[in-house]
Order: sequence, then C-alpha cells, then structure tokens
Amino acid sequence: MFAVHLLSFYFSKLQEDPTKKVDRFLYSMRLSDEQLMDISTRFSGEMKKGLSVETNSTATVKMLQTHVRSTPDGSEKGEFLALDLGGSRFKVLQVKVREDAGGGGVEMEEQIFPMPKELLNGKGTELFDHVSECLKDFLHQKNISLEDKHALGFTFSFPCQQSALDQGVLLNWSKDYRARGLQGKDVVQALTEAISRTGDMDIEVLALVNDTVGTMMTCGFDEKHCEVGLIIGTGTNACYMEELRHIELVEGDEGRMCVNTEWGAFGDDGALNDYITEFDREIDAASRNPGKQLFEKLVSGLYMGELVRLVVLKMAKLGLLFDGYVSDALRTKGKITNTHIAAVEQYKDGLRNTRDILLDLDLTPSSDDCVAVQHVCTVVSFRSSNLVAAGLAAILTRVRQNRKLKTLRITVGVDGTVYRTLPQYAKRLHKVVRRLVPDCHVRFVLSESGSSKGAAVVTAVAQRLASQRQQVDKTLSSFKLSPEQLGLVKASMRVGLEAGLKSNDPSPSALKMLPSFVFRTPDGTEHGKYLALDLGGTNFRVLLVKIRGSGSVQLYNKIYPIPLEIMQGTGEELFDHIVQCISDFLDYMGMKNARLPLGFTFSFPCQQQAIDSGTLVSWTKGFKATDCEGHDVVDMLRDAIKRRNEFDLDIVAVVNDTVGTMMSCAYEDPQCEIGLIAGTGSNVCYMEELRNIEKKEGCTEGEKGKQRMCVNTEWGSLGEDGCLGDIITQYDSQVDQQSFNHGKQRFEKLTSGLYLGEVVRQVLLDLTRRGLLFRGHVTEPLKTPGIFHTKYLSQIESDHLALHQVRSILQKLGLDSTCDDSIIVKEVCGAVSRRAAQLCGAGMAAVVDKIRENRSLDHLDVTVGVDGTLYKLHPHFSRVLQETVRTLAPQCHVTFVLSEEGSGKGAALITAVATQEQLDM
Repeated sequence: MFAVHLLSFYFSKLQEDPTKKVDRFLYSMRLSDEQLMDISTRFSGEMKKGLSVETNSTATVKMLQTHVRSTPDGSEKGEFLALDLGGSRFKVLQVKVREDAGGGGVEMEEQIFPMPKELLNGKGTELFDHVSECLKDFLHQKNISLEDKHALGFTFSFPCQQSALDQGVLLNWSKDYRARGLQGKDVVQALTEAISRTGDMDIEVLALVNDTVGTMMTCGFDEKHCEVGLIIGTGTNACYMEELRHIELVEGDEGRMCVNTEWGAFGDDGALNDYITEFDREIDAASRNPGKQLFEKLVSGLYMGELVRLVVLKMAKLGLLFDGYVSDALRTKGKITNTHIAAVEQYKDGLRNTRDILLDLDLTPSSDDCVAVQHVCTVVSFRSSNLVAAGLAAILTRVRQNRKLKTLRITVGVDGTVYRTLPQYAKRLHKVVRRLVPDCHVRFVLSESGSSKGAAVVTAVAQRLASQRQQVDKTLSSFKLSPEQLGLVKASMRVGLEAGLKSNDPSPSALKMLPSFVFRTPDGTEHGKYLALDLGGTNFRVLLVKIRGSGSVQLYNKIYPIPLEIMQGTGEELFDHIVQCISDFLDYMGMKNARLPLGFTFSFPCQQQAIDSGTLVSWTKGFKATDCEGHDVVDMLRDAIKRRNEFDLDIVAVVNDTVGTMMSCAYEDPQCEIGLIAGTGSNVCYMEELRNIEKKEGCTEGEKGKQRMCVNTEWGSLGEDGCLGDIITQYDSQVDQQSFNHGKQRFEKLTSGLYLGEVVRQVLLDLTRRGLLFRGHVTEPLKTPGIFHTKYLSQIESDHLALHQVRSILQKLGLDSTCDDSIIVKEVCGAVSRRAAQLCGAGMAAVVDKIRENRSLDHLDVTVGVDGTLYKLHPHFSRVLQETVRTLAPQCHVTFVLSEEGSGKGAALITAVATQEQLDM
C-alpha cells in the first residue's frame, strides 16, 4: 500500500511544471535576500578574524597581505616581463606600459606554454626549471636582449604568505598541483634559483601577485576606481584595498594594502553548515581535500558541473527524470562540466543543447526532462552568483564603512570562465550585489587581458612608487635638521640675543631686544577692574578683566573682525575702527561713563621709552596701515578716542602679546619668566637681568630697586644676516620672495603659522610639477598663494585623522588626491611643521641657557607661558619643541604652561602691576 502511495506521489510530480518540480527538490539552494545578508554578515566576521593578529592563526579566511599598496594612476611606464602560473598551461608575456595623454597604454606579446602533467606532481625544482627554460625560449623568440636587465612580475595563483612584494611562502597547493618540496618555501626564491640554473638571463622578480590581485590591477590601469578583484572560474577568490591600520599583521597605519581574502576557505570551520546541501557534502567527501575550500566548492566552475550531475542523478533515481532510468554515463564522475552548463543556459539554443548533452549521456529525455535539467543548471549557477554576491557585499560594505562614506563609488575587476561563459551569470551577480548594497555604486569591469597584464602593472606601480619615494625623500630631507644644525641655530640665537641687548649695536646679527618696562611678574596681590585690548591678527578683542586677588580673575570679552581694507588702509582708519569696537563693547557692558585703567596688547614690534608708550618699528602679519611706523601707538589710540568724543580711558600700559602671555601664566605660576607665541607669528620674551640691558634710555627712574626687566626679543628677525642660510630651502626662498617684507623676518618665516602653509604649498607645487603628486596635474588652487592655511596643516597631521578625511580636506582645496597622494601630503606637512618646532626649540634653548648663566646657576627651573594656534592645535608641535629644548639645554628643567585666556588677561595684569607701582611711588 505504501509503494502505491509513493508511486502516486511521484506520478503527480511528473505531471507538474518541471521548473516547479526542480524548485521544490532544490529548495535549500534557493536563497532569499535575508539569507544572503546573513551569509554576508558571517563572512564579514571571518574577514575581521583574518585581519586580527590574535585570531589569524585559527581563521579560515586568511586575509593574506599582498604588499601591493597602490593601484595604477596612469603615470606608470616601462617594459616588463610577466609570468602567469596557475593552471594546466602557463603564459610568458612582454608588457610595454607607456604613459600618454589618455592616462597610459599597454602593448603585450605573449606565448602560452604547456605544463606537463608529470611536473604537477613531481619535484618543485623540476617544475620551476621547466618554467625558466620556457621563459628563456620566449626571450629568444621575441628577440628580447638577454644581456639587458629585465623586471618580472610573477602571477602565482596559489595561497602564499607574503612579507614583501617580492617574497611569498607557499601555504598549500590547490587545483591539480602537488609539486613536492615547495610548500612552506619562498616561490620567488625558487623561481630566481631556477633562472640562475638556466643561465644567460638577467631577470629580477620584483613582484609576486595572486591572479585575483592581477585582475584588479589589470582593470585598475584603465579604471581608476577599481579597488576590488574577483575571480569566478575554475576556482574563486576576491581581493580588495584594505586600510593599512586594520591589517594588524603588518606594521604601519598609513595608506592601504591589497588583501587577498582567499575566501574559498569560508565555511571550513562550520560557518556555512546550515546552507550546505547533501549534494555539496557528497562533492566534498569525494574531493582531494575533504573539509577544505567549502565556499569554493559551492561556487566555482571546478565543481558546478559535478553538482548538476549529482542532482540530476538523484532526481532520476527517484523517478523525477527520464522515467527513472539512470545510464552508466550519468553515474560517472566528471561527465557534466561547467562547459555543459554554459551551453545549457544559452538563450536561444539552450534546450536543444540540453537535449544533445543528455543524449550523449545515453539518456532519452522528454521535453519536460530537458526543461527540468536546464532549470537545475540555472538553480546551481544562480546559487553560485548569489553566494559570490553575498561575499562581495561584505567586502564593499567594509570598504565603505572604513572610509566613513554614505555612498561608495567603486569598480570591481572580474575574470574567470564562469563569469565569462555562463550567459546569465554576470547579469544575475550584478543585480543581486546592487540589491544587497544599495549604498554602493558598483561598476563591474571584465579583465580583457587576464591577470598576466596585472602582474606587469604591479611591477610598474612598484617601480613608480620606489622612484617616487626616492624623490620625495630627497625633497623632504632638506627639512631635516641634524643635532649639529640645531646646535648652530641655538648658537646663532644666543649671539643675536647678546648683540641686541647692547645700545646702538651695528651688528647685523642683532635681534631687536625691545625693553618692555615690565619689571616684575604678578605676585597675587593685584586687584581691581581693568579694560584690555588685544590687537595682533585679523581679529581684535576687547575685554573687561576683574582681578580679585588670590588667583581669582573674571573675564568678559567680545571679538571684532579687522577687515583687510582696514588692515591695509590708513593708520587713522585703523585706530578709528578700534575705537568704534571699544565703544560697542562699553555699550554692551553698560560702562560708557566708567573711566577704567586700560592695558593695550599690541602684537607688533615697538620701541618703548616707558610702559605707556610704544613707537611702532614695523608692521608684521599682513598689516600695512600707513602713517603708523615711527609713531607712538598709544598717542594714535588717544587721538582716535578724542575724535570719537564719547568716552575717556586711562591708558596705563602697552605690551606685546608675548609679554601679555607671560604675565597671564605668571599669575598662576610664579616660576613663569618666559612668554612664547607660536601661532600666526612667532616670538619670545623673557626676564633679563637689568644690568645686561644697555639700551634702556628713559627708564632710569623706573629701574630703581629693580633687578630685571622683561625683554621682547622679536626673534623672528633672526637670519636676516644670512646665519640661517644652511637650513633655508628653495621653498623658503620662494615664500620669502613672494612676501611683502622680502629678506626680513627669516626665522619667523620658518616657524610661524602665517608662512608654514605656504611653504607646504610650494613643496606640493614642485612635487606635482615633477609628476610625483596629483598625477602631475597642476590645478589653479594649487597655484594660488595662501590657499593652504596652517589650520589644514594641523588637521592633516592629526593622528586620529584617517586618509579619507585627509583626502576630503584636499578636495575642499580643489586637490583631487589618491590615497598615495594623501600620504605624501601628510609627510610634507610633517616635515615642515617638525622643522618649525625644532627651530623654536633651539631658540628657546638659547633663551633658558642664557637665563641660567645670567644667574650663575648649575641648574635652572623655569616655566614658559605659551599661546598661539600652532602650539595649541597642531598635534605634534608642542612635543617636538619640548623634546628639542630638553636635548639642547640639559641643565634646564623647562615647564610649558598653556595660556588659557591669552594675552588680554596679561595686559590687564600688567596694568594692575603698573598701577600698583605708581601708587607705591
């Protein structure tokens, strides 16, 4: 009775639509989008394991480092040999890469050589000797000189652990290769030794690449967005450009490296057990490597034909096909291949091809049988494309998330017989990938030249990068300062300090060393309300400062912009604008009728005869207001107040911002006797022994009972006598020539924020003109002086900033950079800013050693009050500066304290100190 029911069941199935019958039979092979996303998530987890140093050894997806760090940029050129080994035949090629207006062209000559089967399972040395002999034959046949040295790229389509681009240890053979004595050995060394044994060839193997990497590089030569390589053929694999910071097995965190996923092993640890069918298990059990390469066995052309045969055999045995008849041919392994599937899936002739194939298998198919078998092929190939899409979705999602992009534009280079020959495969794959990752704009490019061209391109890229690196390093070496050079800078600064303290000293090395008439730092007893002004850049600040003693200070302030036309107009216009801002602030604070003591921070060189007067020596920082130089700025401010006739102020002190910074920090730290500005400008002040200041006319009364006076060094003028000539580069000279004060402020132009960005721009412009950056394309923004602000320099050097963020900054400046460009730009910024910090450190070492020797001390403890955006915002400037001071002034313990309120508070404190001194007198 059971048999009757069973026959009735199968008979009913025979009457239904043959495609539905197959779908029901192979339901476990038909994967929903939810299942594919689940597989994609699992693969993503396996990728992370492979990249981690802790889990790589046990990971099934090995994520092998290829040491390919860049895709082609179109500027590669040269002639290269390529060798492609990975199947029953291998290829030798000569590849000529020529740079042209279209971004590059490639000419190739190739020859295919057979690989005798006995060599696949013989000695490894014999296999490579055969390859080497064929390579020599190729050179003879193509009339390629044996005397010349040739660079060779080696495509080796087996898993290798690489520690360098030209080194690779074979992990295991795959496909039909089992040559002895090579597993665990460097295959590049094996090839090199074989070439040596063959003799009469001068060949250097520069690059070892997997066929997947070769495919990506082949397509990448013509498509700049190609950063993924995909092979779907006899085997399957994928590679992509991973952020170096995520590859824990490789040192370094800048840039990218191509990772060969070796995804064929996905599932070897059981991760895909719930998606593996009985037919997959049968194929695995009968394979040469049971339990290994499970994803590859679900996907690749080596197994798809056999999978179809097993399904058709099972259906026939169950009476669902061929009226239950099973031929000996259908029982024979390997009788259905991927070529058969391609023929079955043909659009017009598919059913006819199916019938012919089944007849060749000694079967007598009905029309429904042919439709059913054709649908089996469709389901099997569709599952393959779906699984590949799931893996690819994980890779694309990872790339997009790595780069913190909402949408990713990327190209996938593809090769392999399955992708090329199965009529519907590519279309299905593209459709599913785009459905799984809608936030990725994916373009698929078929590799027209296979992976062989890619090996030559990798070699060309490696040569380009090596040449580029050599030239970039040579350029940046001019910014590196030796300990001896820094010692000379310190000595020059010391000479300048000493010479500047002497009255009417004619020495061109003298710094201005301007007396400030500030004789002491705060002692904590200061109190009262004070108005403070702060002028030193494009913004002007007005402050109300309430000092209550014992370290208690309250500040209220407003910031006002100084328009360029005011900065470079007349002096009267500038000071009228300043007074207008003061009027607005007093209205804002409701203090228009109050007559408060005022301290004026004026951050430009002034010659002072008293604390409440200062004659402007020269403008800096872009100011050019006329009729100011040689005039007392306090008088100019008083005249402007009178012209407005709205309020009156008691101007007690005019101070440099450096002095204001020192006083501000000294209120908190009594050991603070030095002020440093490292921002738009660069300057230092310090407490000098009064006996050493010879040019102190006008302060005889004030100096009674005083031991020291703060001196504004104006150290930015160091080098105007040529003493820095050995460290000044061509780029510094260009910046100086384009400045409004040519030949002046040479030290400041090496160290201050106003100029560092422009030095960087000059370097980038030179590197681009030499074809080392931005593909040699000099854009209008790059030619624009001042576009590269120092804030960009600080942002680019930030340790936490990923390269895609560096690229974003450059793109805002109109500079379309590659990952490699971004690395070089970051290195240029680092070289320029590091030199600036070291120079400031050398100058500071001269100052602190002078103070120590002034006081006849074996050891000096001193604090430096610091302000300025370069010191505050640059990620490495302060550290490098302090390290340099420690090295050059080992007998001084120097503490650096950042000024929180800036020099405005300091101006108020100086006013308080001066007011108190006047009362005491």
